[in-house]
Amino acid sequence: MAEQESLEFGKADFVLMDTVSMPEFMANLRLRFEKGRIYTFIGEVVVSVNPYKSLNIYGRDTIEQYKGRELYERPPHLFAIADAAYKAMKRRSKDTCIVISGESGAGKTEASKYIMQYIAAITNPSQRAEIERVKNMLLKSNCVLEAFGNAKTNRNDNSSRFGKYMDINFDFKGDPIGGHINNYLLEKSRVIVQQPGERSFHSFYQLLQGGSDQMLRSLHLQKSLSSYSYIHVGAQLKSSINDAAEFKVVADAMKVIGFKPEEIQTAYKILAAILHLGNLKFVVDGDTTLIEDGKLVSIIAELLSTKTDMVEKALLYRTVATGRDVIDKQHTEQEASYGRDAFAKAIYERLFCWIVSRINDIIAVKNSDTTIHGKNTVIGVLDIYGFEIFDNNSFEQFCINYCNEKLQQLFIQLVLKQEQEEYQREGIPWKHIDYFNNQIIVDLVEQQHKGIIAILDDACMNVGKVTDEMFLEALNSKLGKHGHFSSRKLCASDKILEFDRDFRIRHYAGDVVYSVVGFIDKNKDTLFQDFKRLMYNSSNPVLKNMWPEGKLSITEVTKRPLTAATLFKNSMIALVDNLASKEPYYVRCIKPNDMKSPQIFDDERCRHQVEYLGLLENVRVRRAGFAFRQTYEKFLHRYKMISEFTWPNHDLPSDKEAVKKLVEYCGFQDDVAYGKTKIFIRTPRTLFTLEELRAQMLVRIVLFLQKVWRGTLARMRYKRTKAALTIIRYYRRYKVKSYIHEVARRFHGIKTMRDYGKHVQWPTPPKVLHRFEEVLQAVFNRWRASQLIKTIPASDLPQVRAKVAAVEMLKGQRADLGLQRAWEGNYLASKPDTPQTSGTFVPVANELKRKDKYMNVLFSCHVRKVNRFSKVEDRAIFVTDRHLYKMDPTKQYKVMKTIPLYNLTGLSVSNGKDQLVVFHTKDNKDLIVCLFSKQPTHESRIGELVGVLVNHFKRPISSHHYVE
Repeated sequence: MAEQESLEFGKADFVLMDTVSMPEFMANLRLRFEKGRIYTFIGEVVVSVNPYKSLNIYGRDTIEQYKGRELYERPPHLFAIADAAYKAMKRRSKDTCIVISGESGAGKTEASKYIMQYIAAITNPSQRAEIERVKNMLLKSNCVLEAFGNAKTNRNDNSSRFGKYMDINFDFKGDPIGGHINNYLLEKSRVIVQQPGERSFHSFYQLLQGGSDQMLRSLHLQKSLSSYSYIHVGAQLKSSINDAAEFKVVADAMKVIGFKPEEIQTAYKILAAILHLGNLKFVVDGDTTLIEDGKLVSIIAELLSTKTDMVEKALLYRTVATGRDVIDKQHTEQEASYGRDAFAKAIYERLFCWIVSRINDIIAVKNSDTTIHGKNTVIGVLDIYGFEIFDNNSFEQFCINYCNEKLQQLFIQLVLKQEQEEYQREGIPWKHIDYFNNQIIVDLVEQQHKGIIAILDDACMNVGKVTDEMFLEALNSKLGKHGHFSSRKLCASDKILEFDRDFRIRHYAGDVVYSVVGFIDKNKDTLFQDFKRLMYNSSNPVLKNMWPEGKLSITEVTKRPLTAATLFKNSMIALVDNLASKEPYYVRCIKPNDMKSPQIFDDERCRHQVEYLGLLENVRVRRAGFAFRQTYEKFLHRYKMISEFTWPNHDLPSDKEAVKKLVEYCGFQDDVAYGKTKIFIRTPRTLFTLEELRAQMLVRIVLFLQKVWRGTLARMRYKRTKAALTIIRYYRRYKVKSYIHEVARRFHGIKTMRDYGKHVQWPTPPKVLHRFEEVLQAVFNRWRASQLIKTIPASDLPQVRAKVAAVEMLKGQRADLGLQRAWEGNYLASKPDTPQTSGTFVPVANELKRKDKYMNVLFSCHVRKVNRFSKVEDRAIFVTDRHLYKMDPTKQYKVMKTIPLYNLTGLSVSNGKDQLVVFHTKDNKDLIVCLFSKQPTHESRIGELVGVLVNHFKRPISSHHYVE
């Protein structure tokens, strides 16, 4: 059973219909088509409705969804059938086949291509080059065969006008290693004539539309389609196929497959020769038949690599052997035209068969030894013409419809056989099913001595002129009492049939009226021996090999060749025997309307196809009292969550007992039967109920699994985080210890070093110890400073402290702080600095000490001051621990201004060499002076002034503003 889609899309398997009836079948088919679901199952048969539009359901993602899955696990699809056939072939080493059937335009060729695409996509996972080469050639062969074997018809722009059966050989690993193609009944009459609205084979149009100008000139062709008699009927028709683009695709594909350049060129020459043959006209001059345009004969001879006179003789004369004598009998105009057309058809048929043969030679299984490589298995894909009913049905339609009768017979027989065998294996009583057995129609056509083909062959072998009317008369006399045969003579009141022309066969697909016109000629398939000898004698080896029978001379006795109908019958019997020996899978294609519209579903048109494809009978056979069956193991695997006795695993003796327990738990025991390995369910409703119960339980199971999984993930994350934190903690501890040990090692014995460890390089600390390192370095620096200070005399300590204070305040602000010299402090009392006036200053200083009670002199120095009149005056400053004095040295150091130190708010100095100083006061009467020294000159004393003041106050005076 297919995976349950929403019921808005209808039932995915026709077997699950509530009632098996045509109205319900059609309603479900229509609903699924309108909802874009073009595939539906009938058990293991896929019903495919042509959507007439591109659908995004064949990509790599879709392929992966079906790869290795059971049929019932995914929605209906071609890939499901392809995978089932592949699994049966690979797992059980069984030859399988996929039979694709349906009428023209139903999508058979596209279905076969998608199946090939799927098989190519899922094989050769190890990407072996030889396997890839075989896969590529198998895929490329499709477009080559379509070019030469397909044509636009009124029903389909890419209709296969031949039957194709392809065997794909696989090795024991399931990889394709080769293949073989059989072709059936190419509709070669299409080469010379087409019905209105139809075209000849694609190859002609592709050559004319896609060939380069140089190529066409070499073939004596022009691009105008209407210039050629054989194809001018379809010259103006629009087609969905881009002939010019396809020409390049086909040429590239032929190269990839392995066609040599000269072989490809020969194929083009044959196409060109056929087009020129169609333009040959015959005229009668008295009793003599002549060719109207001799130039065409020369062109044809050139293209076929033979002599002009030999071509002309073959077209106008027929060599006849009478006893030992050989004579040339001239054709009448009608005989010459017939011979020309027969020659054109024969050349094209030989070309097509040669292409198939060349592809077979290239893709054949090579160097395969079953003792080494194991048994080869095969998947066959049959894409053959569907049932055809045209306005004018001739010999080709008769053969095609006979083919479909044989395949329908095989289909019903194999499906019934499979069902009966399964019921017998499982011990389930078999219920007889009424179905239409078309053996009677098959016998009508192929029965020895009594069938239509036998009667047709007899007519063809009669001596003398035999007409189509005489053949129809023979049919009337021998088959007049057959229930599925009628003609106007047998049913005089049936005016649909023409006297002496038509007969009707009641096929399984419906009544078809055939016109006997041309039956005799098409069955004889007469081709004068002269043409065969002409082609055999060609200097082109490719052409020569296509006509081996041309080797025989006219006098050599040859057996009468088999007729076209007999050859086709034999090939059909062989095909059916071949298919019957394999495990079959079916794709039944349906055409929804004749307008090629993706929106229209023609009920009457589709009902007719459903009837003649026997789909309703297929459903009845498949149901046979039971709508569904499945092995106990797979049934339990799908539904075990419904019952507490089977979830998550049962402890019963067998899966069969577990399934019984589950069914009884749900209350369906009266609607099932138990086989040996499978359970059989009668009504679809039981299955739908099981699916609903399963869907409900799946929600709970998914939630439970999500809960458990999320808990598991959370615990895993917690454990990982905890472990990581433990590792980090121990690692940090290790790094800290390592750092401390390294510091201890490097600074060991620094007390004995001359610089007390100044030169020692500190190790790089871990990030967590950066702050610790700063503190440790500060401690070290203080210790080292204390060690250095111990060596300094006590009298020098105030000066050292002042210098340190100066550095802290002005480092980086001034270039020269005067650190290299001894700081005198009281320069006004120093004789080297003021030799003439030092004796005058000292009494003044002593008087100020007595008066203002200061304890220490901090600094004194000569300065220059610019007054408000821009006049420079010499002055002096005298700084004690209580006051700042401005003095006039020219008046015996008279005090001009006294500023208590507590009134100072700050000090600003410049960063140049000018030694400018600004003393800021609370009353904003700042004192601005410029320090200078007399001896030595230009000695910098700014650093000393700042240092002693800062050291005195034990803190910065204020935020310093450095004057530029």
